[in-house]
Amino acid sequence: MEALYLRDCYLKEFEATVESVKDGKYVVLDRTAFYPNSGGQPHDTGVLLKDGREFPVIYAARFGDAISHEVSAPGLSSGDKVRGVVDWNRRYLFMKYHTACHILSAVIYNETGAQISGNQIGEDRTRVDFSLEDFDRDKISSYEEKVNRIIDQKLQVSIDILPRDEALRIPSVVKLKDAFPPDIQEIRVITIPGVDRQACGGTHVSNTGEIPHIEIFKAENKGKNNRRIYFRFRS
Repeated sequence: MEALYLRDCYLKEFEATVESVKDGKYVVLDRTAFYPNSGGQPHDTGVLLKDGREFPVIYAARFGDAISHEVSAPGLSSGDKVRGVVDWNRRYLFMKYHTACHILSAVIYNETGAQISGNQIGEDRTRVDFSLEDFDRDKISSYEEKVNRIIDQKLQVSIDILPRDEALRIPSVVKLKDAFPPDIQEIRVITIPGVDRQACGGTHVSNTGEIPHIEIFKAENKGKNNRRIYFRFRS
């Protein structure tokens, strides 16, 4: 299966062929722009269109090498030609949040040396977890200010799919070496120049200027050496 979103996060519509259908509602295509639920980024929604009929996509997930699209209406069969349309408002919101996560993580890493240990992007707020013994709560507002200053620089965000050996020469990527099985020969790297460079399979904006200013509104301890920050976009 060709995951189109890996190279073009702005692709809203695409043509594809149905490879298989299970239980009338789990549809695998030969290619897709629908992002599957993974890495803390929620799945895309939208529709598959065939001969004027709409098959709403309510969930997408990866199973092995395939991405399965759960549709809420039966009727698709193997071999059908379809047009996929991604819910762009939802996708674009998650793109902005995901790139903002990278910026915030880079700011906190540079300030404290803390590594990100998890994240969950949401429609109205996003959380990021860090491996950190304790917060200096007096500095949290400074993290917010630094993130917003980076956003205002309107930095170009690039996506490169690099040969494994080349990617593993990047210091921030080599730390994740064990996360890439030996059969993975290409690694997708997201670069925000002067700010962050890391392996990531999610969708991102092409310029930091597309991201609204963030507001950090909550910070809490989540067990030993695990701290959590919640942020949202200012209206």
